[in-house]
Amino acid sequence: MQHFGHLSAVVRKELFHREPGEFTADSPARTLAIALGATLYSPATRPRLAEDIVKQAGRGVVSMVLCLEDSIDDGEVAEAEENLVRQFAELEARHADAALPLLFIRVRTPEQIADLVRRFGTAVRLLSGFVLPKFTEERGVPFLEALISAETRQTAEVLGGRRLYAMPVLESPELLHLETRTETLGGIARTIDKYRDRVLALRLGVTDFCSAYGLRRAPDMTAYDVQLVAGVIADVVNMLGRADGTGFTVTGPVWEYFKPHERMFKPQLRRSPFTGRAEALRTALIEHDMDGLLREIELDRANGLQGKTCIHPTHVAPVHALSVVSHEEFTDATDILGPERSGGGVLRSAYTNKMNEVKPHRAWAERVLLRAEVFGVAREDISFVELLAAGLRTV
Repeated sequence: MQHFGHLSAVVRKELFHREPGEFTADSPARTLAIALGATLYSPATRPRLAEDIVKQAGRGVVSMVLCLEDSIDDGEVAEAEENLVRQFAELEARHADAALPLLFIRVRTPEQIADLVRRFGTAVRLLSGFVLPKFTEERGVPFLEALISAETRQTAEVLGGRRLYAMPVLESPELLHLETRTETLGGIARTIDKYRDRVLALRLGVTDFCSAYGLRRAPDMTAYDVQLVAGVIADVVNMLGRADGTGFTVTGPVWEYFKPHERMFKPQLRRSPFTGRAEALRTALIEHDMDGLLREIELDRANGLQGKTCIHPTHVAPVHALSVVSHEEFTDATDILGPERSGGGVLRSAYTNKMNEVKPHRAWAERVLLRAEVFGVAREDISFVELLAAGLRTV
């Protein structure tokens, strides 16, 4: 797999100073956690799911979650499980050699993990792991133990030594409520640290947070405009997303909108980046409420989140375009991490517009270079507008 690998080599050469690197399901967890990018959710009941997966891979999707939980009716679970078994068998038979996305299944109960792994048979080699709902210390341990138990000797042989990963979803009321938040976060931290080699990334269930108070953010507002939600995100990153080696990748919340709505506030996209023919792109983004999504992606990054949960294919290109490392970011990061800077100090950026302080900015620079490995570095004259336009042409 390769981000932007669905674009032609000519287009990639025009866009990138350093092209995105290739990765596989066998790549190190540290790489995969960042490479997840825009993780596209799909109900497990879709009758042509195998074809959908292949189609989305051709449009640049590199990670998907096939959902057995909130996206389907309680009465559809058995049917959805059977459909997953059929669709994985079809993928193995017809598309096993294709560059398929990293595939995860969002389950409801721990028992589903072992059951599905058994029923998949050899097709389990196409699976990267499971998404664990409403994760707390009490509820999470049985899921993680079930994941470990599901890897029998036979399964391990099929996987070729690769482990199945877990992606816990942080969405429980105990995490939202102020009086139980610190204790709940502490329990989650203990649990995921104990199973660190199994936890790929943490996902935020912001829709459930809003539901607990009967709230829903409008399309011209971000999750960070809802103060109850913003407070939880800040506390999650504070305790679980630290850059000192103890933290985990925390992914951005879902953006719910994908069709035009009546607007109350002014558009959030400035005109200046969208000059000439790109003005039409700006208009289209605003008409489809994508300006709010773009702003939320930027705020995700500013608040320590990587990637994003997506429920519509049109959201993938914006997430990936804004994940590419700019030439300016790359220049700053490489300057900060240069061998001659090991003792610290302060230097003026090569772009002569900011101060780079070596010791305080080191962790930031390391994260930038890790992102550059999987999303690439844009050319000096390329902005997110050109990257977004190229990605949207394939949707």
